[in-house]
Amino acid sequence: MTDDIVLLLRRAGFGPTVAEIGAARRLGYASTLSGVLAPTGPDVGATSAPTPDLGPDPVTLLPTATEAQRAEVARRRTEQTISLARWWLDRMTVADHQAVEKLLFFWHGHWATSVAKVRSPQLMFGQLRAFREARDFADLAHRMVLDRALVYWLDGQHNKKSAPNENLARELFELFMLGVGQYTERDIKEAGRALAGWRVILDREMPVSEPQHRDTGRKTILGVTENFDARSLVDLLLRQPACSRFIASRLWFRYASSNRPIPERTREAMAAAFPAPMAMLKVLFADEAFQQTRGTLVQQPVEWLVGAMRHLGLRPAAMSDKVFTQLYWAMEALGQRPLAPPSVGGWPAGTAWLTSAAAQTRLTIAGMLVDMVRPGPLTPEAVAHLLCVDRWTDRTYAVLRDARSDRLKLTFGLVSPEYLVT
Repeated sequence: MTDDIVLLLRRAGFGPTVAEIGAARRLGYASTLSGVLAPTGPDVGATSAPTPDLGPDPVTLLPTATEAQRAEVARRRTEQTISLARWWLDRMTVADHQAVEKLLFFWHGHWATSVAKVRSPQLMFGQLRAFREARDFADLAHRMVLDRALVYWLDGQHNKKSAPNENLARELFELFMLGVGQYTERDIKEAGRALAGWRVILDREMPVSEPQHRDTGRKTILGVTENFDARSLVDLLLRQPACSRFIASRLWFRYASSNRPIPERTREAMAAAFPAPMAMLKVLFADEAFQQTRGTLVQQPVEWLVGAMRHLGLRPAAMSDKVFTQLYWAMEALGQRPLAPPSVGGWPAGTAWLTSAAAQTRLTIAGMLVDMVRPGPLTPEAVAHLLCVDRWTDRTYAVLRDARSDRLKLTFGLVSPEYLVT
């Protein structure tokens, strides 16, 4: 059975290596937990993945354009998006502060925003910076309600006093801060009024306030009446007891189990550490209920890919442009392309990733990765050691033993249930 420390490292980060597991076992669970969630010193690994310079959004260079120029803008935006995804995956792979990178990926799925609609990689990059710079959830919520990518994604720029658009307000309540059943339709309408009057301009760092479209009247939201605006609306939601409990439940869903509900005692203990996400995670990982979730969480494709690259000693920055572009679009086929969640609800979880189509695509991607290394000679035991799998089931062991080549052994190991499910 996977020991507690391996479970912690797998869930808190992306694919712990043999060396990391060995160091953690020498420290013990409590010290490892503290070190993982409160790392000290610079992240030496991350410094080898410097922030990319995307340059300006091509659209800002061509305020009016011919059809051919618009096609060129779309092509350049796609190139910039792939470059941004490459940098982010590379940083996830080489970062020493794994829990920090994992939390940023969690926020990407929580405040789900897609470049497919936003189109501007610069706006998406700005959102990633906000995830990284936010002090805690309260700070992050204030940043997100005026985040250019999120405002554009949820049609906030169309929300005017004379023509209300409630998309951003609705998702702020339902998916981002409170959860279903914690508000009324009247609350949504009034919150929409509070968020009216902002416009996204690509070459501005923040949405632009348009006073003529603001609604400065008094609103009644969740039983409180005042002249709410974006900031005071977020403050109101943060004060609701449902907010801390909702975030605790979402962290449990992605870090502990997507098919077992969070125990009430665990949820309340995590909520008491709100709004500090790392403190909430420390409560989660120290709770005995967490240890009972082993074998219940299916890795999301990005988690699986980054873990595989860490175990194989690969990194996107070292791949050719052609190979990485193939890998990038293969992740789309697998169902989780970075920067492009399918909806504001984010990506699915659990058995949704275990379809026959996904299995075939994952096998193709695993083969691409293995082709970049020179495995061998490998026994099933050697594959388990390399991939940090405790042991194989009899069925998987037989498949690995009978594989015709070391390449196939390692490929099959990467797509095995023991590797996919933590």
